[in-house]
Amino acid sequence: MSTPPPATAPLSTDVIEIERALSRIAYLSSRVRQHDRLMALVGVSLDRAAVTLLRQIADSEPLRPSELANRLAVEASHITRQVQQLQKAGYVTRVPDPDDRRAQRIQLTELGRETTDRIRQVSYRGMEAALANWSPEELRQLATLFHRMVDDFLGYPGPDPELVAGTGTGTGTGTTTAGDRDAGPLRPA
Repeated sequence: MSTPPPATAPLSTDVIEIERALSRIAYLSSRVRQHDRLMALVGVSLDRAAVTLLRQIADSEPLRPSELANRLAVEASHITRQVQQLQKAGYVTRVPDPDDRRAQRIQLTELGRETTDRIRQVSYRGMEAALANWSPEELRQLATLFHRMVDDFLGYPGPDPELVAGTGTGTGTGTTTAGDRDAGPLRPA
């Protein structure tokens, strides 16, 4: 990964447009009305945090609560509360950690898996309808570029404060470790 240009360099109009589009996508995907419509179509009543947690567990189960908190970049207490609510509702269960019998991991129950699958199917169908006029090649290209962008964001250590403030040349090397890439969602710039 290369060192970013100094803060005094002009910004790429393409990067500005990408950031604008991502902001719009983030807004659209986080609207309460959109989430409520999705839950109505699925036939469940779960908040956005619960859906995010269920999807994460489905993608990588079973995990310790601390691992879930790290992957979702939230406090462990937030995960503990969510897991308790999801467990009470029958969506998740705690199982012994095979690596450390004192610890527990969180996994989906059959109800949790079925519900997560229904949420995904409704989401996929909505996206498919919204992108119905895109060619298969455009869809493949978008998916490839999105995955590449997410991987690059996860590998980016964050902006050098000196570069952002415009006070120096910065020391960022652009190097990351495997732990940085696995640390979780995009760090805000």
